[in-house]
Amino acid sequence: MTMRTHYCGELRAEHVGQQVTLCGWVARRREHGEHLAFVDLRDHTGVVQCVVAGAHDLRSEFVLRVTGTVRARPEGTTNDQLATGDVEIGDCEVEVLSTAEPPPFPVSDRIDADETIRIRYRFVDMRRERMQRNLRIRAKVNSAIRRAMERQGFVEVETPLLWTPTPEGAREFLVPSRLQPGGFYTLPQSPQIAKQLLMVAGFDRYYQIAKCLRDEDLRADRQFEFTQLDAEASFVTAEDVYEFIGEAVAEAAEAVTGERPEIERMPWVEAMDRFGSDKPDLRFGMELVELTEVFAATEFKAFQAECIKGIRIEGRADDYGRNKLDQLTDRAKSLGARGLVWMKVRETELESPVAKFLSEEEQSALRTALEAQPGDLLLLVADERRQVQDVLGQLRVDLGRPPVSEGPYRFLWVTEFPMFEGTDDDGNPQAAHHPFTMPHPDDVDLLETDPLKVRSQAYDLVLNGWELGSGSIRIHRSDIQARVFKAMGISDEEAELRFGFLLNAFKYGAPPHGGFAFGIDRLAAILAGEENIREVIAYPKLSSGIDPMTGAPKAVDERVLRDVGLRLLPPKA
Repeated sequence: MTMRTHYCGELRAEHVGQQVTLCGWVARRREHGEHLAFVDLRDHTGVVQCVVAGAHDLRSEFVLRVTGTVRARPEGTTNDQLATGDVEIGDCEVEVLSTAEPPPFPVSDRIDADETIRIRYRFVDMRRERMQRNLRIRAKVNSAIRRAMERQGFVEVETPLLWTPTPEGAREFLVPSRLQPGGFYTLPQSPQIAKQLLMVAGFDRYYQIAKCLRDEDLRADRQFEFTQLDAEASFVTAEDVYEFIGEAVAEAAEAVTGERPEIERMPWVEAMDRFGSDKPDLRFGMELVELTEVFAATEFKAFQAECIKGIRIEGRADDYGRNKLDQLTDRAKSLGARGLVWMKVRETELESPVAKFLSEEEQSALRTALEAQPGDLLLLVADERRQVQDVLGQLRVDLGRPPVSEGPYRFLWVTEFPMFEGTDDDGNPQAAHHPFTMPHPDDVDLLETDPLKVRSQAYDLVLNGWELGSGSIRIHRSDIQARVFKAMGISDEEAELRFGFLLNAFKYGAPPHGGFAFGIDRLAAILAGEENIREVIAYPKLSSGIDPMTGAPKAVDERVLRDVGLRLLPPKA
């Protein structure tokens, strides 16, 4: 005998007359005279109304087993807000499977609850329709990814969670060893090296829905623990990676939305020039416009700079009084700008404190370049090019970005990232991704002469302004790897210390290979219309890193520390 014959949310008019047995939680109870009550019974599929005699002892969140007959609701009592609103369960026999204390907050999406309380009582919070929906969306994403990868010939291999520390140890969680006192494992930030070794091992196409861990400050799109699709393939070009990762992403999106998205492409240089970001949100305009030539001969000293760009905020000039404009200026300065020039476009003039310093020709050319119309607000920044891009790119997002829940879904490959980004204290270029990224074939000879101009065969996948993930074609040739290390100021001894076991494996025949990893938490959050990945994670940590449900992290007994060879320092005074 089964516990139930149907789920609560699946009953419809065609079930009228059938005897059914349901199991679920009491969502709501309403008295109907002295001897009857309406009990809304809820499971993960929805809610159905049960008419119960003598239901006075049934309370919210009691767990019930109800047997009764499906019948049409009396005329005038149907509920258009419920999928089961045309029917109810009558002649009910009720078995209380479990009683419940009053929940710490109503199990209803209509009533907000403090996030700390929600996570402390996550087992109650996950009964809510929102969390049920979000976690089932995430399950659809995982299932679709697996289908797509296996269809394309990828084999799932599980890589270790106990890995080896790197000399820098940056952002790694350490795990002490009981059998090797004083020795430590780390929890992997990524299976990067492990998956490259699988290519050396001849697996050709690997994938894994991998749990990764990184000890970094938590934000809306970051947790200590995160899950990613991790993939690597041999004998591939970047085009192959775009294809097989694009297939997995498109299948996941289609599984949730019913529509298969297109994935656009844009070189990094273009993304920075047009949007001031390497993860541009393409859902809205307000693009950065090049104005350097407009003011090439200007006498206005603030515009005598390497780069000048502007953005146009259409039709909103009168929305910004002096206080708001001062706030925008302060925001620009906090982002590193020396200042911010604002102009309100009027029928015959540009209204701005700096307008008097600009010639009529400059003002006219500015209006033309920005396609300015009366009522628009113009914002201009002049500085070094990268600084201008960063400041205006962030202001663009601040002022124009729609909520995550608003469509459409605009996927974008950002390609040809710089090989290096900035220099260290000794003037050596630093890898923008990691030092195993293959340089662009047209730029290899710049490694010795002008390394900061070298493009890489690295690429990011972006969705609506969120970076989903990144990847690259890897260096498999020892001569090119040596040139990259030399450009970065990494000696042979340091390379051996940091990457010896990977470099040693490459001596035994490494195929050309490349791969990618993207965050499943982030993809699921966007598809669910959530601004915070905690809403698609069953058991997340708060931004402080604390788990209020379990109380972790906690102190452990001194005996446990002794067994792994550890002793705590006294608290700082």
